[in-house]
Amino acid sequence: MKYIETLREGERVSEIYLCKHKQSAVTKNGKPYENVILQDKTGTLDAKIWEPDSQGIDDFDAMDYICVMGDVTSYQGALQLSIKRVRKVQEGEYDPKDYLPVSSRDIDEMYEELKGLVRSVKNPYLQKLLAGFFLEDAEFEKRFKFHSAAKTVHHGFVGGLLEHTLGVTKLCDAFYKQYPILNRDLLLTAAMFHDIGKLEELSTFPENDYTDEGQLLGHIMIGAEWVGEHIRQIPDFPRKLANELKHCILAHHGELEYGSPKKPALVEAVALNFADNVDAKMETLKEAFMAVPDGNTNWLGYNRLLESNIRKTSK
Repeated sequence: MKYIETLREGERVSEIYLCKHKQSAVTKNGKPYENVILQDKTGTLDAKIWEPDSQGIDDFDAMDYICVMGDVTSYQGALQLSIKRVRKVQEGEYDPKDYLPVSSRDIDEMYEELKGLVRSVKNPYLQKLLAGFFLEDAEFEKRFKFHSAAKTVHHGFVGGLLEHTLGVTKLCDAFYKQYPILNRDLLLTAAMFHDIGKLEELSTFPENDYTDEGQLLGHIMIGAEWVGEHIRQIPDFPRKLANELKHCILAHHGELEYGSPKKPALVEAVALNFADNVDAKMETLKEAFMAVPDGNTNWLGYNRLLESNIRKTSK
C-alpha cells in the first residue's frame, strides 16, 4: 500500500483510502466539483474531483473505503490529489488497520509513563481519585488509549488523547520544578483530567466526530462533571480541594471566548492553560510540517490555531 505520508508531487496514484469527508461545491465559473478528504493511518490528504459526472466516477459517501486513481499536485504548499477515477470497494479488499491515523509513539509505553506520574501524586485524596480512573478501570484505560484528542486541530489520531495528556502533564511537572509556588499534586491531577471529557465529546474512530453530548455540553463541562461524580464517591474528600481541581479543568482553555466557563483564578489553572496551549500548538506545527515535502520552506498559508502564516525553518 502507498501511504499518504509517502506521496510526492507529480506522482500518479491508484490506491484504496478511507473517504473521511465529501462535500459538493461550485467553482467561481459555476462548474460543480467535489471536495474530498482521504485518510489512512499516516494522515489525511485533500482531494478534488473536478468532473464528478464523468465516466469512471462512481457513487460513494463519507466513511466509505474507495479506490482512487489520480495525480498528486501541490496547492499553497500542501499536497492535493486530483481524482480521475473512483469506485467504492467492498469489505475484504482492505485492512481497516491501514486507515486509522495512529500516534507515532508506542501507546503502551506512554500509558505506563502516565501511570508513573499518577503514582507520584502524594495527596491521598487525589491519588485515590486518579487511581480510580487510570489504574483500576480497565475499560477506561482501553478507551483512553484508543481515543483522539481532537477532530482535526491537533492530536486527531488513535492514541492522541493519551499523547496530549502525557505531554501536558510532563510540561506541568517541568513548570513545578521551575516555579515551586505551584501545588504539584493539584497541577498534575488537573493535567491528567483536563481532557477526559473528550471521551464523550468525540465519537470513536473511524468517525471521530462530535457527539450530541459534545455539541451540547463540550468536553470541559463533561470532564468537570465526570470528575465531580467520582469525587463524591470518595469519603471526606476536601470540598476546597475538589473545587480547586474542578476550577482548573473548567479554566484550562484560558479565555471565555475559547470555551472556558471560567478564566484561571489559581496559579495551577494558569500553568495548566499554558501547558495545554504549548502542547497543542507544537503538535499543530508538527502535523502541518509533516504534510509538506522535506526541504520545502515555502509559506504554508494561514493557520487558524496559530493565527499566523507559517513555514518551516530554513536549514
